[in-house]
Amino acid sequence: MAKMGEGLGETGPGQGRQNLEPMGQDFARLTQLVIGENRSHQLVPPATPFGAQQAVRTKEELLIQNTMESCGFKTTFACAAGFVLGGAFGLFTAGLDPNLGFDPAKHGADYQPSAREVLREMGTRGKSYAKNFAVIGAMFAGTECLIESYRGVSDWKNGTMSGCVCGGVIGLRAGIKPGILGCAGFAAFSSAIDYFLR
Repeated sequence: MAKMGEGLGETGPGQGRQNLEPMGQDFARLTQLVIGENRSHQLVPPATPFGAQQAVRTKEELLIQNTMESCGFKTTFACAAGFVLGGAFGLFTAGLDPNLGFDPAKHGADYQPSAREVLREMGTRGKSYAKNFAVIGAMFAGTECLIESYRGVSDWKNGTMSGCVCGGVIGLRAGIKPGILGCAGFAAFSSAIDYFLR
């Protein structure tokens, strides 16, 4: 106990100030790094609701994200995807029934097409399916994106309304009744797809 008292007694006002000087220098250095001229200009990533930090996105990343979320990109992507899917579907159906494109009255009931004719028929049918799927995909994606942008809500109603518009436009080429049936059919199909995917 005497040693502790001696140690405390030895600490005078001048010695205490000397012990605080290094702390003051460290504080000044820390202040310069945090709010002074030497501060770091790196942004602190914002925290998520679960406490994890998100990476700060650069201008290029934001530009890519905005481009991919635009209606033009979605419509173009759906058109391209529909073209590829339709072409594959056309080739598949032509492979299952290669005689479908040949008229029995013209070629005869027992006519067996050559491999070259079958390949030509597969290409013709693949192109036809690809064009139809591409048009429908572009119409649906573009309409859905416009409806979603107008409503400001992303839910199943966008797909249902878009399906009705696309089905109605396609069906109207044959008349009012097919247009109404096309609207109802496409809307029901879109709602079912949204229900299972969500």
